[in-house]
Amino acid sequence: MGQEIASSHFSEQDFEQFNERLRAETTLLGDWFEQGRFAPVKSTGGFELEVWLVDKHMRPAPINAAFLERYGDADAVPELSKFNIELNTTPLALNQAALTVMHRELGDTLESCTQTAVELDTRLATIGILPTVRDEDLTVANMSDMERYRALNEQVLRMRQGRPIELDIQGRERLQTSHLDVMLEAATTSFQIHLQVNPHQMVRAYNAAVIASAPMVALSANSPYLFGKDLWDETRIPLFEQSVNTQLPTAIGCDAPRRVTFGSGYLRHSVLELFKENLAHYPVLLPDTQEAVTEKLPHVRLHNGTLWRWNRVLIGFGDGGEPTLRIEHRVVPAGPTVADAIANAAIFFGLVQDMSTQEVAPETVLTFEDVHSNFYAAARHGLQAELKGFGGLRQVARELILDHLLPRARCGLLSLGVDAIDAEHYIDIVCQRVDSGQTGAHWQREFIKRHQCSMAEMTAAYLERQEQGRPVHEWSL
Repeated sequence: MGQEIASSHFSEQDFEQFNERLRAETTLLGDWFEQGRFAPVKSTGGFELEVWLVDKHMRPAPINAAFLERYGDADAVPELSKFNIELNTTPLALNQAALTVMHRELGDTLESCTQTAVELDTRLATIGILPTVRDEDLTVANMSDMERYRALNEQVLRMRQGRPIELDIQGRERLQTSHLDVMLEAATTSFQIHLQVNPHQMVRAYNAAVIASAPMVALSANSPYLFGKDLWDETRIPLFEQSVNTQLPTAIGCDAPRRVTFGSGYLRHSVLELFKENLAHYPVLLPDTQEAVTEKLPHVRLHNGTLWRWNRVLIGFGDGGEPTLRIEHRVVPAGPTVADAIANAAIFFGLVQDMSTQEVAPETVLTFEDVHSNFYAAARHGLQAELKGFGGLRQVARELILDHLLPRARCGLLSLGVDAIDAEHYIDIVCQRVDSGQTGAHWQREFIKRHQCSMAEMTAAYLERQEQGRPVHEWSL
């Protein structure tokens, strides 16, 4: 969700004060890296799951305020739209039966939320883009009642000089539309995987997360449709990138990079490089000047929260006040089931561990340009995408994942100390999904093709299978 702010209206003085404090805190952050201030930690994993609220007609149900009041637990919070919520679970050390414990906790949370939804005559949907969402659902009237979101909308449009956001996605079909606010972002829901490693491992781990992004989006794709159009396997990617685009066409001038981006390159020496880039290249979007102690870096953290790299480094603080770093891997869509989500997380944890501990760093073999190209090919074509592998040869994503990456993920999980039975169970879920080719995106398309049905009918069938809990490769058509 991001941190809440005090106001959605800002003056020129607010921007000046915020920028001054942002520069000071970035300098302080640099001192912390030089001094080795970041706490040593064991590898720890966690995640956030964004969920749709759906009514009996399979349409978005804008009732998250009523839902959260009735649910009454801090592990559920509002998202940008009134028909989305975000669920959070406890971070766990990545060893022993951690994956099973994660599965149990997320399953219990979803079960409790499902009961609350039933009491409100709604259902929960874990899916990248709800197939029944319409352009007219994505309006400010359906924005959650939070200052942060109002300010985000106001400032994005200010930077665009009031011009509408232009959406243009060329997939199997083409979708072009204009939108007057940032609510297009509300159509994208994800399963954000968090990974904390020792500070001295962060550069290698971050680069490994970047490299893992293409296979991760290929094996987890679950967002083929938007507004009735068949687009990319993971249409969330271009939709999110365009939905908060502050850029204007070159003719009317704007050289700032996109705020949703794959990034500008690998890290070379330090995570500090990302925060220096934030300061140098990204105009402040939410200049909510904080009176909080500078040692908590409130301005650095708020500014970082308005930049959505697909792999983002977040700064936190431990129980004793010591600063911490974690990677937020944002490429994976929500759903289809808890089993699928935990299996996706397991692959990510294992791949990052394996790649970041290899004697030859993968980032010295694969160029950033190749990894960047891999990512967008995988988002567009899923398991059928052609990706450049470590040997320099191009290979279909399905074969690359089965032949090379799943064995590496297995080695990574075992080296972390994850129980072999636990590791094998979740790797096998992904192995069977990839071998069969039945991702969530593939199932949605095949169901529509076979039954020639409406998006609402397909969504109802999707929810029926999601609620049964079996991983998507076992779903019938």
